[in-house]
Amino acid sequence: MGEHLDNLETQPPAAREEAHFAALPDFLREAAEGAPGLAKWLSGFHFDEINNRKALARLPVLRKPELMEFQAAEPPFGGFVHPKALTHGRVFMSPGPVWEPQGFGPDPWGATRALYAAGVRAGDILHNAFSYHMTPGGFLLDEGGRALGCLVFPAGVGNTDTQVEAAAALRPKVYSGTPDYLKVMLDRASELGKDLSSFKLALVSGGALFPSLRQEYLERGVNVFQCYATADLGIIAYETAGADGLPNPGMVVNEGLIVEIVRPGTGDPVGADEVGEVVVTSFSTAYPLVRFGTGDLSAFIDEPSPCGRTNRRLKGWMGRADQRTKIKGMFVDPKQVAEIVKRHPGIDRARLVVRRDGEQDTMSLLISAGGNVAARDVEASLRDVTKLGGTVSIVEAEALPNDGKVIADERDYAK
Repeated sequence: MGEHLDNLETQPPAAREEAHFAALPDFLREAAEGAPGLAKWLSGFHFDEINNRKALARLPVLRKPELMEFQAAEPPFGGFVHPKALTHGRVFMSPGPVWEPQGFGPDPWGATRALYAAGVRAGDILHNAFSYHMTPGGFLLDEGGRALGCLVFPAGVGNTDTQVEAAAALRPKVYSGTPDYLKVMLDRASELGKDLSSFKLALVSGGALFPSLRQEYLERGVNVFQCYATADLGIIAYETAGADGLPNPGMVVNEGLIVEIVRPGTGDPVGADEVGEVVVTSFSTAYPLVRFGTGDLSAFIDEPSPCGRTNRRLKGWMGRADQRTKIKGMFVDPKQVAEIVKRHPGIDRARLVVRRDGEQDTMSLLISAGGNVAARDVEASLRDVTKLGGTVSIVEAEALPNDGKVIADERDYAK
């Protein structure tokens, strides 16, 4: 294999566009036949006419709240999953909750291209520190790594000392996981006198890779690449290596996806270079999502990538179109904050504040309470609802701005 995984990555953009929209009408028809929820969502549209971007933009954008309503009305999948995906596979639960099946084939989330673009090759040992618990993160990279020909160690999350011992023994070249956990491992290895210098490459997701942290990894001999992924769609876009081995600007859109940037709260595509919500149509026959709104903000880069891949590039993650916020690799939704408030009637108002402590995410729930509320009880609810640890502080009502924010992300993404 050369610089690219296959010829699809370097095909003329017009040929890719033509192939996608030639295939889309038949895909929509077949997907609607196997997924009655999708058929209901797209009822009234003539699929034969959806053969270009302008026509695609007429379809409604499906966002997480609507999908959750479908699933609540017709559990567990709301009619958006092909029956064949319910045998010999896996099902996952993402925050919301949202139920998601694993797709068909050896690399159902399209992770192989992201790994290859970062320099990973067959025979490399991959230390996979994404979670294998309930959510698909661990399996996403596990399947992609094995499809590429890697030997994968399914480390999962936590048990840092054991992970360090395993990495010292296996001598993996590649790390995959959240951006900050590799630092946790490297720092702990130094404390224990363990040698983790075998790590040369990393593919990270599930959180922000701050420039300072990327530079620290580079100084420690690890070249780190990012991929933009969701549990619903898999790898949407990924960084690629330049001639010097360092990441090129932006992220190349994965093959087999149609990506649009729309004005938040609408389905209207924005102009060139404008920031908007990332909306994705996949050709997954197992879990057909058409114009699925990710809630993430980004913009297109018009210039082709220096790596030779011809698909469009995203500028990267540029915030949230809503207030759902990714913390330590997990999304926290305003509805979850509302659930915590509901559990403690004495709370008048609440605001979840997300910050950085060193290179790690922290969260603190600020509450004003007119009744008898114990911070430790609310802290237990915070962990139970979000599955993440955080602190709780009782403050005066005037300390919580009346600006409509339930979740305030105060991390500085420029450092």
